[in-house]
Amino acid sequence: MKPKVIVICGPTASGKTALSIELAKQLNTEIVSADSMQIYKDMNIGSAKPTLREMQGIKHYMLDFASPDERYSVADYKKQATICIEEIVKKGKIPIVVGGTGLYIDSLIYNIEYDEIEYDEKYRKELEEIAKNKGLDFLYDKAKEIDPEAIKSISKNDKKRIIRILEIYKATGKNKTEQEILSRKNEVPYDYKVFAINMDRQVLYDRINKRVDIMVEQGLIEEVKMISEKYKKYPTAMQALGYKEIKQYLDGNLTKEEAIEKIKQETRRYAKRQLTWFRKNKQTIWLDGMQNIQNNINIILEGIN
Repeated sequence: MKPKVIVICGPTASGKTALSIELAKQLNTEIVSADSMQIYKDMNIGSAKPTLREMQGIKHYMLDFASPDERYSVADYKKQATICIEEIVKKGKIPIVVGGTGLYIDSLIYNIEYDEIEYDEKYRKELEEIAKNKGLDFLYDKAKEIDPEAIKSISKNDKKRIIRILEIYKATGKNKTEQEILSRKNEVPYDYKVFAINMDRQVLYDRINKRVDIMVEQGLIEEVKMISEKYKKYPTAMQALGYKEIKQYLDGNLTKEEAIEKIKQETRRYAKRQLTWFRKNKQTIWLDGMQNIQNNINIILEGIN
């Protein structure tokens, strides 16, 4: 019997944090984050990182350890998250993996081994220059030719992930989708039970809009200023949703109101892409985010037995 691991995924602002912490309390277990922005130090408000108060004494792994200006890959995540899962299993507990980064979650549940790709600064600068001179659409079309499957879940505005497709292909001669297909032949060491939260689209969008307003009230603008000043090397953080828009405001390219509205719009689009991503996994058991938390916990407990 493979050790069981619970996965709770879903779109941003759907209630994953509250559900996972309540479940962890009832199972007396620990949580492994699967969020590509919550790994970064100092990125607290914009990434909706759970506070110590929200954690309610539940131990969390894979939070708050990387510098915003360092490169951190899905291969790095897979390696470190697997160590964390094993540590929890050795304690005789059922790990709970929680997050909305589909790539991170897939790397675990399908045991995908990503090739270690050496960072090619010269090629990255070349691509940045092309995006500047010919427009991001040009790179998007190029990436679509190389990997039509992977590009389906990437926004035309997501420069970071578009460039990543091109970098992977240049470094390995294989596209990202081919790598994943080959890798999925590996045996998965755990019995992953995957649950995803869904809710009425308009309710979700309202929650996203409200969350963005709260982030601004809590000091998102000040957080972005601090990160820009503290990390002199061009930080990864400034490419993140919520951070790049505020940086555009601070640089004088957007008004404050335009930046806030853009964050809301891009976050709603991101949530839609997250739902599309998680629907690809046919083993997923869907939870209703409009339901009482305990009702969803009962569904999870039934699903793992």
